[in-house]
Amino acid sequence: MEVIRGLHNLREEHRGCVATIGNFDGVHRGHQAILDQCREQASKLRLPVTVVVFEPQPREFFAGDQAPPRLTRLREKVRLLGESGVDYVLCLPFNERLRSLTAVEFIDRVLVEGLGVRHLVVGDDFRFGCDRSGDFSLLAEEGERRGRVGFSVEHTRTFALDDERVSSTRVRTLLASGNFAQAARMLGRPYRLGGRVVADQQLGRTIGVPTANLPLPRLPLALRGVYAVVVELPGGHRCSGVANIGWRPTVGSDRPVLEVHLFDFDGDLYGQRLTVFPCARLRGEVKFDDFAALKQQIAADQARARRYFSDECQGARELGLTDDSLPLASAPLARETVNFESSAGRSADHDDG
Repeated sequence: MEVIRGLHNLREEHRGCVATIGNFDGVHRGHQAILDQCREQASKLRLPVTVVVFEPQPREFFAGDQAPPRLTRLREKVRLLGESGVDYVLCLPFNERLRSLTAVEFIDRVLVEGLGVRHLVVGDDFRFGCDRSGDFSLLAEEGERRGRVGFSVEHTRTFALDDERVSSTRVRTLLASGNFAQAARMLGRPYRLGGRVVADQQLGRTIGVPTANLPLPRLPLALRGVYAVVVELPGGHRCSGVANIGWRPTVGSDRPVLEVHLFDFDGDLYGQRLTVFPCARLRGEVKFDDFAALKQQIAADQARARRYFSDECQGARELGLTDDSLPLASAPLARETVNFESSAGRSADHDDG
């Protein structure tokens, strides 16, 4: 799969495709169903599949910190799209120039002159162009009006689980509520975070809790708090542990951090890329008065996480489960008032996902 950054990088071999447009945040099972539609048409027409995404996402451009938290960074999104059989990802910078294009200008410059789209798959509530003036009907009309250089348009099929529509908003809400099991069903895989371990203040070592620190982008967080996690190390080996996701209010931080303590591990992880699977929510972030109180709470968090993994593994053995499935909780391990500084619980709209 090839990533094309900007219209100016399109070449002749990129023209002529079956395309779809959207955020594809999370590349969940609803998105995967859309990609299935694209592949069906691409196979009939013997054309590649192209996904058009925007960076930043439109809601981030307009709403800034009030935009919904991302489920996947661009790097992860591209990887998941490639695994779903996409041939090209066209990443367009969402800026004032792109925002100012009229709907017809967007069709001309991006779909016709840029990609030479032959078939387009979008939701029937899809809106685009300056002031969101373009819609599904306009796409169908303009595609037909252009004749041999035009395109056909097909609306996406709604994908539901247990009579509930799968959407990025719903996945965010499940994650915020600690229901990692149902979130995994909607994503088609366990939710994951990742990054490269960097040197930090190393304060954890001073209280006997060494951590691997993975910086997070300065964007609203889909998760914030303390979690029981499974960490996949380079080479595929997995360790259980406990992680803090957020701004570390007791210590202070100029950017959000994923801070992981691995149980029964002794090794140098600096510079290594880790994959972190949150399995159960332990509590929210709390600012403690001193390090003694923080150390006491960390010990309690570790004990609770160890009990959780021990109980879950014992249950799996009793059921005869021997695969590498993760012990994903369907609710937080302790009752508390969820007070996320994010938009995880906001309702969906046309631009969801």
